[in-house]
Amino acid sequence: MSNRRRPALFNLYRNEFLRSKAWFARRDRWFTHHATTGQPLTCAGCGRTATRGQLELHHLDYRGVRLLDGAWSAGEPDEDLVSMHPYCHDLLHRLIDRDAVLARNRTRRTASHLALARLRQKLQPDHGDAA
Repeated sequence: MSNRRRPALFNLYRNEFLRSKAWFARRDRWFTHHATTGQPLTCAGCGRTATRGQLELHHLDYRGVRLLDGAWSAGEPDEDLVSMHPYCHDLLHRLIDRDAVLARNRTRRTASHLALARLRQKLQPDHGDAA
């Protein structure tokens, strides 16, 4: 098992799924549901508040993403997605891709949680002191 981004699959996911109507509808549902919580939108990496337009969603798990008969389906549960600034999201993927411990022998969800914890330590200096 590997969590490294494989070029062919990553390109299909990035160039097709993330531009699909299914993903835009799913993204809208996530942000609409979050709005009902009354909590401000924040980046899971740096912890700063942000607007919907400033954030991307990171998949903790891809199980809900499907390509069936040429049509994309986005059936991820809300808890499989976390909001992040594009810069923080890129840093998260770099951590997962470049760290052998995170890139191999871990589930994507576990690798994401471990990488997010590291990112928070770097980007939120007070975060580590509170734990």
